Amino acid sequence: MIDKERIERIINEHITGTDMFLVSLKVSTANRITVLADTMKGITIDECAELHRFLEKQLDRNIEDFELQVSSPGLDAPFRVIQQYYRNEGNMIELTDMNGEKFTGKLRNVTDGGFELETVIKEKGKSPSVKELSFNYDQIKTAKAVFKVN
Repeated sequence: MIDKERIERIINEHITGTDMFLVSLKVSTANRITVLADTMKGITIDECAELHRFLEKQLDRNIEDFELQVSSPGLDAPFRVIQQYYRNEGNMIELTDMNGEKFTGKLRNVTDGGFELETVIKEKGKSPSVKELSFNYDQIKTAKAVFKVN
C-alpha cells in the first residue's frame, strides 16, 4: 500500500509558497489516492491537473500501481480545514454545533482560534434580531457554505 504520509509530503512540496491548500487526502488499501485541494480564490481545473501531473511524476507505477484523483472539495462539502473558513469569510454558512443546534449566518472575523457568525435570531413574540455568535472550532460538528440561487 502506498504511504499516505509520503503522498502528503509530496503534495506539501508542490503547494508550499502558493495559496493552494490540502483539504483532504485518502489512500485506500487498493491504492486509490483521492486528493481534495483548494485555493483562497477557488481551485481551477488547470491547478488540479498540475497537482495531478506533479504527483504522477513523483510516484512510480512500476513499483506500485495506483489510481489518482485530484479535485476540489465541491461547493456543498463540509469544511475540513481552517483555510476553508478563511476562504468563506463574508459568505453565508450553515453550521451544526456539538450540541446539535443548527445556525445559518454570515461568517465573520475568522482567526486560527475560531470565528463569529452574524445570524438572525427569531424568538417567539419578539422581532427578529441580528446577533454575532462566537464559536471555537472545537465547538463545531459540521460547517459548510450556503449558496442561494435567485
